[in-house]
Amino acid sequence: MGLALARRSRPTFAPAADPNVIPFIDVLLVLLIIFMVTAPKPTTDLRVDLPQQGRHVIVIPPTVVDVRYSPEGAHVFIGSEEVSRAELPEAALAYMMAANPVLTEEDAFAEGRVFVRADLDVAYQDVVGVVEDLQDGRFQRVGIYAQNADAQ
Repeated sequence: MGLALARRSRPTFAPAADPNVIPFIDVLLVLLIIFMVTAPKPTTDLRVDLPQQGRHVIVIPPTVVDVRYSPEGAHVFIGSEEVSRAELPEAALAYMMAANPVLTEEDAFAEGRVFVRADLDVAYQDVVGVVEDLQDGRFQRVGIYAQNADAQ
């Protein structure tokens, strides 16, 4: 009888109906750490031309090639003079040599910077075509002149 009385006086606990989320959170935190460690870090490659020791420094002002939009197609300008795409490398070299008369052609091709600046309405293929024409013309340092689209 004492055993039956002990069973009746003992409170009975109902099983917990709430899910145990602690192991789930632990797994999520471990996965988060794994993804953070293994995720590739975003990198930006910048080409930095450092001066080399024992080499004379040639100061060449950059040449800006403008690509302007017109309804007939893209027009290419060096300075204020319009040039055709076929004559572009020779005209850029002549413009660069006129700006610095002591410059040799080898130095102009190797060290001369040419920047391509285009209107916002110019097609991408026209800009890339101008860059390729300059690179095919043996210019080593051809870049894109970035401008703010919102600036007026």
